[in-house]
Amino acid sequence: MAVVTRSIREVLPRPPRAVVRRQGGAWTLQSVLHRKGLGPVAGVDEAGRGACAGPLVVAACVLRAADAEALAGLTDSKLLTAARRQYYYDLIVARAVARSVVVIPPAEVDEFGVHVANVEGMRRAVAGLAVHPGYVLTDGFPVPGLTAPNMAVIDGDRVAACVSAASVLAKVTRDRIMVDLHAGMPRYGFDEHKGYCTAEHNASLLAHGPCAEHRFSFVNVVQAARARGLPVPSRRRASLLPAGPEWRAADYATARAGGASTR
Repeated sequence: MAVVTRSIREVLPRPPRAVVRRQGGAWTLQSVLHRKGLGPVAGVDEAGRGACAGPLVVAACVLRAADAEALAGLTDSKLLTAARRQYYYDLIVARAVARSVVVIPPAEVDEFGVHVANVEGMRRAVAGLAVHPGYVLTDGFPVPGLTAPNMAVIDGDRVAACVSAASVLAKVTRDRIMVDLHAGMPRYGFDEHKGYCTAEHNASLLAHGPCAEHRFSFVNVVQAARARGLPVPSRRRASLLPAGPEWRAADYATARAGGASTR
């Protein structure tokens, strides 16, 4: 008797195909996924990927489909003024179904590389959500190892509201950390450039040398250390700070001093 084997793809009917057009608005993709039974939908994004100082911050967020009007105008955090980012941050904190933030110290970024640290942070941010998502949207590149079906969306922080929300959570959290770091080390001007490679930041690096918050995987940081005769630390293991709904600068300072670990 012949045994006929068939793949799951052949046995199960495919769901009807959905066409999502960019001009449909930032809530269209999330709405389509909900209608297909794939909700709740989480968005994930990061802040600080290109900075040469300070942590990398990753956030995940699940929004209510009914909040499109309340969050009208929400977009990529980089396109918003500081005041508008704070406005949306407060709304998101108050109205989101679930949110999670992971803070990754500079030493972790140096050891594993920014992309690997970012991907791991995204996994932890999604795992830290109080509500398990039915689908995850990431900004720009695929993230293997997530605990739900997922899709990379080009310019996701501009075309998917939940990714925009994650970008705001990550950006505001990181900016607060950098302002707090500035209070203890005003010579670097972290409150202005937030650790990115500006002319002013490079000048302060050359004048004072790097501190423990700088990323030695950046050439300008290594050059500044050597110019002042300072040792360049070898890559050392550090722990991702715990995922949580909201991070304060004080939490970051405590964890950097050894008060928090996830490993």
